Amino acid sequence: QVQLVESGGGLIQAGGSLRLSCAASGRTQSIYRMAWFRQAPGKEREFVAGIFWSGSNTTYADAVKGRFIISRDNLVRLQMNSLKPEDTAVYYCAARELSTTYSYWGQGTQVTVSS
Repeated sequence: QVQLVESGGGLIQAGGSLRLSCAASGRTQSIYRMAWFRQAPGKEREFVAGIFWSGSNTTYADAVKGRFIISRDNLVRLQMNSLKPEDTAVYYCAARELSTTYSYWGQGTQVTVSS
C-alpha cells in the first residue's frame, strides 16, 4: 500500500502563485508514476500534470501548460503560477504502479482563486 498526503492549498488572488506538495509513504518502491488531478464543484475529476517516479517525463493538461510545473525530489510538488479563478478546485495527488491505473489517492487540498 501507498499513502499520499497533500499540503499547500489555500486562498489566493488571481495572478498569484501557490505550491502544492505531496508526501508518499509505504511501498513507494512500487510507484511508477505520480500525478496531480483536480475536481471543481459540479465537474468531473480531471488530470492536471504527471511525472515518472524517477522525476522524468512530465506531462500537462492543456489548461495548465506553461503555468504549472510538476517536479519530484523527496516530495512531489506542483508549482502553480498565474492562477486563474477557473483553477479553483480540490487538488489530489495520485500514484500508480506499472500495470495499473491511478489507484492511490490523497485526501485532497482545496485551492481557491479569487478574481
